[in-house]
Amino acid sequence: MHSSEQRLYPYFLDFFNQGLQSEKQKAFMQYTEHHPVYYHWWPMFAILLGTGCRIGEVVGLRWEDVDLDKREISINHTITYYATGESKSAVMHVHQPKTEAGIRIIPMFSVVHEAFDILKDDCEENGYNEEEIDGMSGFVFKNRFGNVPNPGSVNRTIKRIVSDYNAEESLKAVREQRDPLLLPNFSCHSLRHTFITRLCERETNLKVTQSIGGHADIRTTMERYAEATERRNRESIDSMDGDMSELLR
Repeated sequence: MHSSEQRLYPYFLDFFNQGLQSEKQKAFMQYTEHHPVYYHWWPMFAILLGTGCRIGEVVGLRWEDVDLDKREISINHTITYYATGESKSAVMHVHQPKTEAGIRIIPMFSVVHEAFDILKDDCEENGYNEEEIDGMSGFVFKNRFGNVPNPGSVNRTIKRIVSDYNAEESLKAVREQRDPLLLPNFSCHSLRHTFITRLCERETNLKVTQSIGGHADIRTTMERYAEATERRNRESIDSMDGDMSELLR
């Protein structure tokens, strides 16, 4: 593999796996958290990346689904946003999970708890979301109009953040005479995929990963686990390459 191909390989690996490598995940989150325009998106991305929830499950969260004392999140419904009727105007609806596995309790990481604390403080200072969707109310997230954000708007925000980050990182890399750490194009689903990958890299019990991820079929979990394990094996072999070569010559 040529040097130029080696530099591009991690970028394409992210794209085809639909997930972020650890260093790129960290770069995305740090950039968002400290950006003067995008910082208020950090809690949502922290929850997406810290729970592995689907975007419809996250935007559909109500405060009654979040237990900050027990540090648990109850996933029991999802929000969909699609065109209906003759006008083809998009509307939101509440749906039950497609499988029983989709109904689950997810423990909170400390960073997820911190994200909910930030959102709670904002609601108490600026007002709660008062929108009602199919009889449900008390939603955690709200857009600038005070309504539940739709998944498309979140994906568009990710696209803007990635574009701005890559532009700034490219200029910074030129000044510092190094290769830039560029982010690939990705979506909300990629953040779920990233969480499952991180979990698989650290948790050997597939049942735990299956339960938290809400996979109805453990084969889905096993496929993700296999990818993470293969990558971890490759990293281990690469780190040992020099020492092993000396021992075998």
